[in-house]
Amino acid sequence: MSRFDFSPLYRSAIGFDRMMGDLEALLQHKGVAYPPYNIEKQDNDHYRISLAVAGFKESELSLSVEQNTLLVKGVREQPAASSSYLYQGITERDFELKFRLADHVQVTGARLDNGLLVIDLLREVPDELKPRRIDIGQGRTLEHKSE
Repeated sequence: MSRFDFSPLYRSAIGFDRMMGDLEALLQHKGVAYPPYNIEKQDNDHYRISLAVAGFKESELSLSVEQNTLLVKGVREQPAASSSYLYQGITERDFELKFRLADHVQVTGARLDNGLLVIDLLREVPDELKPRRIDIGQGRTLEHKSE
């Protein structure tokens, strides 16, 4: 894969170096195949991640968020007796997936539903960061007095 050169953007974009590093890391990231998952955009502010975690119990799954990274882990408890399989198509391995969350994206809930771990996310931008309209009035302007 070719490497992108973001250095021209550094000349005019101040403070975006972390974002460029994250983008570069995403471009070099090899896709994780286990467990399979979907990321769904439900509307402009609602997202859902669904992971196929067949065979995992709620007690074997954990979610945590730290510094805009959602970490999903599955650690199986050891079975009491080992089984003798003729064919094993369902893996029994542990997993760890990391999802990078944008600013102001929060996990609002998670549930285990028919072998799927469903994680709901909400992007909630604080009011002070939302664009606001400033009306132009017909009043007088402030005058600066010089002493």
